Parts: sequence; structure tokens; C-alpha cells
Amino acid sequence: MQYHDVRVHPESDRLPRAEQLAWKIAQVATDPVGVEDSVADMIVNRMIDNAAVAVASVNRHPVMSARAEALAHVRPGGATLFGMGPDVRVHAEWAAWANGTCVRELDYHDTFLAAEYSHPGDNIPGILAVAQQCQRSGADLIRGIATGYEIQIDLARAICLHQHKIDHVAHLGPSVAAGIGTLLRLPPTIVYQAIGQALHVTTATRQSRKGEISSWKAYAPAHAGKMAVEAVDRAMMGETSPTPIYEGEDGVIAWMLDGKAALYHVPLPEAGEPKRAILSSFTKEHSAEYQSQALIDLAFRMGKRVSNWDDVEDVLIETSHHTHYVIGTGSNDPQKFDPNASRETLDHSIMYIVAVALQDGAWHQVKSYAPERARRPDTVRLWRKIHTIETPEWTARYHETDPNRKAFGGRIIIRMKDGSVIEDELAVANAHTLGATPWKRADYIGKFRMLAEGVVPAAEVERFLQVVQSLPDLKAGELHRLEILIPRQDLQQNTAEGIFNFGTVQAGTGLGRQSAELMS
Repeated sequence: MQYHDVRVHPESDRLPRAEQLAWKIAQVATDPVGVEDSVADMIVNRMIDNAAVAVASVNRHPVMSARAEALAHVRPGGATLFGMGPDVRVHAEWAAWANGTCVRELDYHDTFLAAEYSHPGDNIPGILAVAQQCQRSGADLIRGIATGYEIQIDLARAICLHQHKIDHVAHLGPSVAAGIGTLLRLPPTIVYQAIGQALHVTTATRQSRKGEISSWKAYAPAHAGKMAVEAVDRAMMGETSPTPIYEGEDGVIAWMLDGKAALYHVPLPEAGEPKRAILSSFTKEHSAEYQSQALIDLAFRMGKRVSNWDDVEDVLIETSHHTHYVIGTGSNDPQKFDPNASRETLDHSIMYIVAVALQDGAWHQVKSYAPERARRPDTVRLWRKIHTIETPEWTARYHETDPNRKAFGGRIIIRMKDGSVIEDELAVANAHTLGATPWKRADYIGKFRMLAEGVVPAAEVERFLQVVQSLPDLKAGELHRLEILIPRQDLQQNTAEGIFNFGTVQAGTGLGRQSAELMS
């Protein structure tokens, strides 16, 4: 890896293109280096992982809305929509939108945490949509996804966004654009312009992850992917972007991030160096914020040592700065203790998550967030006894560059009313590469089977698993075979009338005539 110094430059410097971060990213994207077998295998794992969480969310309201919007933009030979099989095709940017929402809705796919947070699996929907519409092969798709993961993770290693209340999808727009550039084998001049446009239109505040968290949390990465597809399209047609987008005196760093005194050291692969960043990311065994994964596993084993939860006086979680301030009591969000809070808010409350994990000894993507579960009186009493603190040790391990020391866990201290103390700690989740039960291909397949049960017919489950594991061998024009077909009667619809289906709504369906035919 080569580290690049990135700082703000006054317009009078006329910063040469070759010294701009967007150009350096474009150089990485257009490097014809091959993909290592271990990376290709992990990409297949993450394709399975994304499909698993997507089929589990196909009938959730934000996904239904996104799908309805996409179905208003049908395009023969375009990209597929999760659950609708290989024959329903829409414009690639709308597939990126709907499928990106589907993948992200449950917040149950992969993660990378460093200076910034990221869910690098969010790269896949946009890159896959373009690959399908542009008739690319499985090998082309693998190359594009490897770039998407590499760029988002490298940016997340170096440039903190959340400190300035900028949402982490500001790294996703450029990474999807770069991945599409690799997929389509575009020249660096086009990829450079697309990266600039994608960044410019995907910077937004973190209010989407604060307070009463709304459905926009699922839409935010989908929106970034859609914007990236459109940015690449414009760049291919000869349009340009604001430059230098990162380093300009009125650019992103100067006014949204660390300001004009900023200095970042951004790692990027050197020419000819394989893109391996995906191997540094990790997926979720439990449907909850990644920083809670180890603490859920820890709570499972600690909960067995308590017989009466009303005997608990206090529960303290010692953890990292990020965990304390984002999903802990350091956030100062009263909603994180509200039994009537949205699922998205409960997913970002480590106090709620630990309370339920302690009591149940299990975690379920639906049952653990059900309103009746959140409102259970003994749970509410325990929940409100839990608080977090940041400790230097756990913060240091969170930011550790040595992968053998890097950790996202913490220590739980349960103080009982009789004065006794139960305490334990766990550095990494069981499913982590350094955990007690690190995940392999069989675990990803097991997750897919679990989430597909009762949603996807058994024969379709087996067909998809066979096709996705042959991804490197899929020929140009065959990527539509990756789409899963769920029986139409099992796909729920948002029947509201919106702008895109206005004036073409079939009575009682809320869908335009063409969309209704596709859903029938």
C-alpha cells in the first residue's frame, strides 16, 4: 500500500490532477491487476450474505416503496429487482436504488470500522445493476466489486466523517463509481470525473442516524449507489465534475470535514498490487449494529448466571469511544431507552440490545425487535439500568492497525443488589476471523437458508446457491441468473399512489398498469 497525503489547497495552487485524491482513486480503479482467489471467494460469500438479508426484507415497508418506484422505470434488458426473478428488468440506477434499500433495510450485512464506519456490501447492488444492464461477465463483476470494497475501506481507514456529522455514505458514492469504472474498463479520465460527481452529490448529515431513526437509514446507501450510477453515466457522456473535489478551498474537506488545516494519510494499492480490502471486513451473525456483535455474544454467556433480573442493581458496559457515543449513553439520545422507539432506533441502542441478549440468550432479526418484546416490563426495568462508558483501552483497540489486536467489543459488569458482581469481556464477535467460530462459506450459506426459509421456495434456494457459487464462470449476459424469484403472491405491495405512478394507477392497487402486470 502507498499512503497519500491529502490536504486542502487554495485555488491559486492549481493543484495538478495527478496530485488529487480522486485521480489517484481512478488510477487504482483502472489498474488491470487480477483478483486473487481468496478475494474472489469472499466476494461470493458477500453476494450470498447480501442475498440473505435482502430476501428477509423484501416485504418491509421501505423496500416495498423502493420497489414500487423502480417498477415505474421498466427497461427491457436492464437490471433485476430482488425477489422478482430474472425476467423483470428496470433501469440500472433504479435497481441500484431498490436493491440497495433491500440489502440495507435490516442492517444485517457486512461492516468495516476504522476512522469511519462503513457497510462495504452496499457497493454490490449498484455495481451488479450496471453489470447486468451492460451485459458484463461474472469475472468483470468480481473485479468491479473488489474495487468498490477497496476504495470504501481505504477511505474509511483514513478519513473520519462522523466526527463532523457527515454520513458515512460520502465514502460510498466514490467507491461505487470507482467499482463501476473497473467493471466497464473505463479510462481514468472518465472514472476521475465520475468520482468527483458521486462525492459531490452524496454528502449529507448524520441526522439520519440520530434521534428517532427513520427509514432513510436504509435509503441513504441506496441513494449513494443510485447517484454513483448516474455520475458514471454523465462522465461517460463527456460531462465533468467540481475539481479538486476533496482538496479544493471550497471542497468537502475544507468545509465539511477537518477544515483547511486538515492532513489525511490515505492508503491505496500501488500499481500492480491486488485489491485485498474485502478480507479486512467482517459480516454479522446477529441482526444488530456491528459494534454490538461481540457484546451480544458476551451477553449470551453472562445471562446464564442471573436467575432474577430484578435482583440486578446496575449494568455497566466499558467500551470504545465509537460504541459509547454512537449506540451508547454517550449519544445522549433519550429515544435509545424508549420502549416505543422504531426498530432502527433499537438497533442503535446497545442498552436495549444487551438487555434482550442477557435475558433471551438468543437474537432474532424480527422477534428481538418486536414491539411486544421491547415493551416487556422486566426488560424495560433492566434496560434502564444499563449505561456505557468509554475506556482508553477499548478505544485504542478499536483504532488498532494490527489486525490481531483490533477489537470492537467491551466489558460488561453486572452489579447485583446483594453486592456481588458478575463481569466478563469479549474483544471480537464469535463470527469474526479471530473469533471463537470464524465464518466460512458454510456459515454464509446457513444464514441465507435461515433467512430464506418460508420466503423463497426450496428449489429456488438451491438454484441460487448453485449459480452464485459459479460466479467466476458466468458469461457475459448471464448475470440476471443471480436474481431470486419469490412467488408473486408472497411479495407484498405498497399500494399508495406516488409521483411515478400518478395517473396510471390500477384501481385498488396503487400500481401503474405496467407495474401491476409485472407483479401479477
